[in-house]
Amino acid sequence: MKESSAGVNMTKPEQNRRKTRRILMSALGVMICGISVGMFKHASLGVDPFQSLMSGLDAVIPIRFGTLYVIVNLLLLTFALVFDRRKIGLATLINLFLLGYIAEFSQGICQRLFPEIGFAGRLVLLLAAIVIMCLASSFYFTADLGVSTYDAVSLIWSEKQSRIPFQYCRIICDLICVSLGALLCRIGGIDVFGEVNIGTVVTAFFMGPLIAFFNRSIAEPFLNRGAEA
Repeated sequence: MKESSAGVNMTKPEQNRRKTRRILMSALGVMICGISVGMFKHASLGVDPFQSLMSGLDAVIPIRFGTLYVIVNLLLLTFALVFDRRKIGLATLINLFLLGYIAEFSQGICQRLFPEIGFAGRLVLLLAAIVIMCLASSFYFTADLGVSTYDAVSLIWSEKQSRIPFQYCRIICDLICVSLGALLCRIGGIDVFGEVNIGTVVTAFFMGPLIAFFNRSIAEPFLNRGAEA
């Protein structure tokens, strides 16, 4: 992973502190993303495209969600290892082995705290989940210590097929995930609109700008704190 220009003229102690911040941002960012996924699922107003696929698989495969998440991401990790190992880092491993279980735990906590939540409460929970996910994503993207296995698929596809920009590769991957997720949810007999709904649309169109805002206003200043321009 590349080191940004902010750290070029740092002393050794400053570089060590920066490295510690990157590790902290990467680990906490991915784990907090897992918490937001549990909030998304309890709100039942739609999840992000990859999680909609996971919800569909969860509906038809009789194993716990956390374990299923690891299995699917191991398959995607194999793809990344074959085609571009540079995309694999600390954030990838934390995402692979912990995020599914954290999401499962987070959803359980939400169910205990808000057992009977109305539409207004679900909407507030959804909006909170979106903000938390974007802030957490901003931290682990800025740390630059690997990406999730799902992010890696679009990035590698775009780089290998340079005629197709990344944003279009990501849109195609997202559409495939949402379509498969909706189909599997219907086969599994669960509410499709609880997984593919307003939350899915909002994350598709607004996550990018929100992450960019948090990059500029919070994550990058935190990482570069103490660095001389």
